[in-house]
Amino acid sequence: MKQKSTSKVFLKKSKIHGRGIYAKEFIKKGERIIEYIGEKVTKKEGERRAEKHFEMSKGNPSQGAVYIFELNKKFDIDGIFEYNTAKYINHSCNPNSEIHIRNDHIWIKAKKNIKKSQEIYYNYGYDLEDYKDHPCKCGTKNCPGFILDEKLWKKFKKMQKKKVKK
Repeated sequence: MKQKSTSKVFLKKSKIHGRGIYAKEFIKKGERIIEYIGEKVTKKEGERRAEKHFEMSKGNPSQGAVYIFELNKKFDIDGIFEYNTAKYINHSCNPNSEIHIRNDHIWIKAKKNIKKSQEIYYNYGYDLEDYKDHPCKCGTKNCPGFILDEKLWKKFKKMQKKKVKK
């Protein structure tokens, strides 16, 4: 399987984590950048593989932890494969792209205009379960310190305040 829509991006070292994806050209807000591709697996198999990926990454901090992407209620996409260039997109708490799932395809689209040579990143949208396993290295001013869905930041901050009071 070959990666689709890679003409707009290139891969290089990232300040955030390991390698990242960068814009080869100006990318306009709303434009599709790249498709997240891989093997379509059941939820149960996706969970099994996610645990395996996470365990493999513990000994190699330069490797990403988990490349399982939720496709829908029944299926996930395992994107660990070398042909999935989109797996190198890093998380940021101030993302310039976002995910759009349409007709069983996972697209990364520009959330705002992206300049040529700018790194492309999106919010991974993790929940609070096992948040300590996913520290954030994006370095943005609004970063809560962990890779979390922005909708959970307020709740997370309240949790942190309660811990401090105890």
